Amino acid sequence: MSLLQWRQVESMVLTCILLTTPAQEVSEDADSAYGGDELASYTSSLSYSATSYNWEHGRRYHSFREGTYNFPNDEGEQERYDMMHEVFLTAMEGKHFLAPLQESIGRILDIGTGTGTWAMQIGDMFPAAQVIGNDLSPIQSQWVPPNVSFEVDDVESEWQYSQPFDFIHSRYMAGSIADWPRLMRQCYNNLRPGGWVEFQDFDLHNYSQDNSIPPDNKVKEWYDTLLEGCDRIGRTASPGPRLEMWARDAGFVNIQHKKFKLPLGPWPKDKTLKRVGALNLYQLLEGLEGLTLALFTRALGWSVEAIYAFLAGVRQDAMKKGVHMVHDFHVVYAQRPVSEGS
Repeated sequence: MSLLQWRQVESMVLTCILLTTPAQEVSEDADSAYGGDELASYTSSLSYSATSYNWEHGRRYHSFREGTYNFPNDEGEQERYDMMHEVFLTAMEGKHFLAPLQESIGRILDIGTGTGTWAMQIGDMFPAAQVIGNDLSPIQSQWVPPNVSFEVDDVESEWQYSQPFDFIHSRYMAGSIADWPRLMRQCYNNLRPGGWVEFQDFDLHNYSQDNSIPPDNKVKEWYDTLLEGCDRIGRTASPGPRLEMWARDAGFVNIQHKKFKLPLGPWPKDKTLKRVGALNLYQLLEGLEGLTLALFTRALGWSVEAIYAFLAGVRQDAMKKGVHMVHDFHVVYAQRPVSEGS
């Protein structure tokens, strides 16, 4: 059974459980203790709210904290997430992270975990660690390593973790975060002294090193319009260049900043970059509709008809071999001081 089929089965099973679970009455007696069944009813209610998805223009979107994330979470988009995972791993030469982690690491948090692929692979790599992934959508597999768990949460809400983490990881949150400095501070406050944080994210301002992008190129126009839409809603799609500054302002030390080129298309001669470019182009073509529909209609006022007409030109220009387009992927990792005086 394919990963997509597994997820469809999981979704149907969870829906059946939630729809057939009777709601428990809440006791009116203020002096009585909360029962397990009573608390379970609230958990079921939250689970149902999180999985009672919204549909718009034929695509499925999250319902928990509706509108804070303007891109779909359906099966097609989940497959694109996993394709992006391969893009990042290939660009980073197979590394899931760059921070200098110890094999004895304890608690790991993956914020905005998406399909949970990174978290599950990290759980396999560090079997003694406790790995937690959170996301607005409960789209992760139910079959996970025993040391991995997932939770529905908004990373921009106040964090309520009772224990600090040894490593906090954030990847591909472009277009998702309204207040990056606050997110950095929350990471700092929830790390143990000496713990590490790592942010991996985009600069989606496209360029070419050989001036091969014509002024009327629709792919570049699409990226520029995407950036404009995200700016309109206050959630930048290009946080990468500012990650280092935000980390420093939050109080982190030992900051390291690496930058990787992500070509669009298999035009590079370098074998690794050629694979990155091929995967990157494939995920773009697969994700164009989902990445465009809600954002362009909600933030920019485009009609659905205008979007589809525009995307036809984007797809056509994306296949032109003579255009050597690139955008950058930034990785910043940093440490919370061992002592506040460090």
